[in-house]
Amino acid sequence: MTGRDTWIKLGLVLLFAGGIAAFFTLDGPKYLSLDTIKDNRDQLLALTERHYLAAVLVAFTVYVVATALSLPGAVLLSLTVGLLFGRWIGAAIIVVAATVGATCAFLAARYLFAGFARRKLGLDAPAATPGLAARINQGFSDNAFNYLLFLRLVPLFPFMLVNLAPAFTNVGVRTFIIATAIGILPGVFVFANLGQSLGRIESTAELVSPATLGAFALLGLFALVPILIRKLRGGAARSAGA
Repeated sequence: MTGRDTWIKLGLVLLFAGGIAAFFTLDGPKYLSLDTIKDNRDQLLALTERHYLAAVLVAFTVYVVATALSLPGAVLLSLTVGLLFGRWIGAAIIVVAATVGATCAFLAARYLFAGFARRKLGLDAPAATPGLAARINQGFSDNAFNYLLFLRLVPLFPFMLVNLAPAFTNVGVRTFIIATAIGILPGVFVFANLGQSLGRIESTAELVSPATLGAFALLGLFALVPILIRKLRGGAARSAGA
């Protein structure tokens, strides 16, 4: 690693750490709360109507930064964007902003930590018999799009974890971007749509029903069907050739 790389990496670490520290130091959780948004609902709507393009730019930027830094409150941000811009424009803003922010986190993790993590896991070292980590990496890389789509659709996996973990594998940036944009669409539309009723919501816990979560999980399972088919075909081909 050159001295320049060291300084760039240090700068990135300080930038991310500084952003997170500033959020909590400036009492970000207080402003990014359901009660605060509800109390200022009418003012936010009026401000958006008067300065629509500026409001779009601010909403987009805030969402990108919050996603890239993995700040809490993504659901509330999605509801607010849906409230201010409606289900269609709001969903478009969220999908693009969340994908950009997730990609920033993915690239930063890959640049800062991937080399160290891969060396520790032995992913780059040639071996006659690949270890467990290498086999997992290979399997994930061979079916990157489907696995990422599954992880995005099923609401059991934290968004931040799905941004960072693939950075230590061979997943391509283009695959990450496409799978992220498609995988978050159902959830984004649900929250953007619910945002229009933000004034009547008492808790974010009441937003998504078990039926909706089950539907997301089912969509995630469908994303794995092509992998299962390929494995079954591969097993049949090996049996036929034996």
